[in-house]
Amino acid sequence: MSTPTVDPTFYRSPAEAIAAPPESLAYVVTFDRAAEQPDALAVIGTDPDADGYGQVVGWADLPTRGDELHHFGWNACSSAFAHAGHHTDGLQRRYLLLPGLRSSNIHVYDTHPDPTQPHLVRTVDADELAARAGYSRPHTLHCGPDGIYLSCLGTADGDGGPGGIAVLDHDTFEVVRAWETDRGPQHLAYDAWWHLNQNTLITSEWGTPSMIEDGLVPELLLGQQYGHALHFWDLAEGRHVQRVDLGSEHQMVLELRPSHDPGATWGFAGVVVSTADLSASVWRWFRDGERWNVEKVITIPAEPAGTEQLPPALQPFGAVPPLVTDINLSVDDRFLYVSCWGTGELKQYDVSDPAHPREVGSVRLGGIVDRAPHPSAPDRPLAGGPQMVEVSRDGQRIYLTNSLYGAWDDQFYPDGVGAWLAKLTTDPQRGGLTVDRDFFVHGEEFRGRRAHQVRLQGGDASSDSYCYAGT
Repeated sequence: MSTPTVDPTFYRSPAEAIAAPPESLAYVVTFDRAAEQPDALAVIGTDPDADGYGQVVGWADLPTRGDELHHFGWNACSSAFAHAGHHTDGLQRRYLLLPGLRSSNIHVYDTHPDPTQPHLVRTVDADELAARAGYSRPHTLHCGPDGIYLSCLGTADGDGGPGGIAVLDHDTFEVVRAWETDRGPQHLAYDAWWHLNQNTLITSEWGTPSMIEDGLVPELLLGQQYGHALHFWDLAEGRHVQRVDLGSEHQMVLELRPSHDPGATWGFAGVVVSTADLSASVWRWFRDGERWNVEKVITIPAEPAGTEQLPPALQPFGAVPPLVTDINLSVDDRFLYVSCWGTGELKQYDVSDPAHPREVGSVRLGGIVDRAPHPSAPDRPLAGGPQMVEVSRDGQRIYLTNSLYGAWDDQFYPDGVGAWLAKLTTDPQRGGLTVDRDFFVHGEEFRGRRAHQVRLQGGDASSDSYCYAGT
């Protein structure tokens, strides 16, 4: 009998992931806002001792134009251990699935045999996604215990809601079905994550495609029409269990970051903006008896600014909002990173006590008003700001890109958002942030594209969920 083989990057516990060898490559999805060039998958060297550190070492153009690559992810990961009997023999963290937020196509790239030269092996087109799951506008992708979970913003017609989750096969990448069996009151969609050992899936809310694809709609924002709730589901059954409203003034509940400890029952959700005062916030969800509850644990105020410093969309308010557009939780559940895309700040919080976060670090790069430069190019003002944030498994390295979404980039940075990827370092015990002067991929290194999400070779803080507590 042959001995079953398990991908060594499938980690049973957070501790195993933290102890694993560090990443030597980062994958970054890039897109051409004008749709004149194909979007692309860029490969960046991340090993300080190797040639190509902080440089583009691989590149793969899509065969199409106008996809607008946004979020992406691995076909399989540590969640493969979630259920007894799930096949892990031969299953590998090998393929990257790249959904097009505008095209609704999903391009699948193989990172073997040369991880610096990923190549296209399959395209799941919009018609298959619509016909088999009833969805369009794929947004966020997570490798799950029984398939690939793909959250989608719109229905098959590509415009309205409800949005929801499509399930794809780990191996063939075929669209299997819509995940939901009973969606209850859920209509808007955005992120989806879970507590595997609690049989609980959580979803958040942004808007339907027509609400977001041409930029932030002031009338919808002031009318409090964007998402402002969390939904809790039975993971095994796809059945809606509970809706928790954060309050209609808390507009756009986006990124979800559950605790990595498989025995814990809490996590964080980021809220982009409050219509009451332009602040942003982070909320903690937690199990409260047989129900789930939420509480606001971080508030980040808007910063006053002169009218001449602001884009037209913000001039009536006389302030720049933080615009929290991403958050990330270190694998040891110690530090929470909060991207303030509007003010150009990345904040680091010690969340050892998740009910009482304590700010311990901050870095400014870009920002609507400040345009804070990278220390390696102090005379070059940066547009955009910390947006997608990814943390290494060992918690020592933090990667940042600066583009949010094409139409929103243009709205808040009308003179151009540019393209850049930066790296920060931190002490995983004490915190504090330092910008790596030798790692700054920017401008034409991205060949005229904008840079969005980052995935790390072997997994990262936001790509895996774990099944065993470990030590």
